Amino acid sequence: LEFDLFEVLRPRALEVATVREVLVAAAELARREFAPHAAEADADEPRIVQGKVVLPAATGRALAAHAEAGFLSMGFSPEHGGLGMPFVVSQACSALFAAAHVGSFSYALLTQGAANVIVHFGTDAQRAHYLPPMLAGRWFGTMCLSEPQAGSSLADVRTLAEPHADGTYRIRGQKMWISGGEHELGDNIVHLVLARTPQAPPGVKGLSLFIVPRRRDGRDNGVRLLGLNHKMGWRGHVNTAISFGEEVECAGELVGELHRGLAHMF
Repeated sequence: LEFDLFEVLRPRALEVATVREVLVAAAELARREFAPHAAEADADEPRIVQGKVVLPAATGRALAAHAEAGFLSMGFSPEHGGLGMPFVVSQACSALFAAAHVGSFSYALLTQGAANVIVHFGTDAQRAHYLPPMLAGRWFGTMCLSEPQAGSSLADVRTLAEPHADGTYRIRGQKMWISGGEHELGDNIVHLVLARTPQAPPGVKGLSLFIVPRRRDGRDNGVRLLGLNHKMGWRGHVNTAISFGEEVECAGELVGELHRGLAHMF
């Protein structure tokens, strides 16, 4: 079956594009862009060179092709810049990319997850600002939960979010085991950070969720790479220790309601 990959996934062609054609397109892209560098990415782990994370060039090419073809945004509503495809079709395509090379595909998967949180719990202004570049593949996303002293015990999260006069929050703390936490694959990384405000109740009931971009309005936003964690599997996906606001002031925006951060994230 021969067809133009980009033509099939264009919004105007969705009426005639069959599910089979979309799946065939996903399988072809997975075979062409993701599978060939799976072994290379496992062997050539993420590393730091002159303060920046270095990944195989093929990783960036695969993710750019994935976004350009519409697979990154396909499950999102057109009002948010997506293609409006059924969720089950989007998940079926994702399974093909993950099977081809889960380490590379997970950068897109995390971005989809972060964007989905913003769709459901963000303000209109947050959706308008963050979703277009994320769903176009220019900005990536993460989920920042764990901390060095807390491990999987999120009740012990200590990252602080202090209210600021401009309506944002000043974020300060460290996060550990953050997948996709630092790289040069796009222009920005949008971190979703669990933190607690000064008067928050103890435990997980005091956690709120904040959008904390690596760069804010084109400027450094005080997010710093502390080191890399090396994994037994998914070795092509960078895993990091990062800090917020410990050297340069770091601004974050509340997502949803105060003290509902864990519920919003999951």
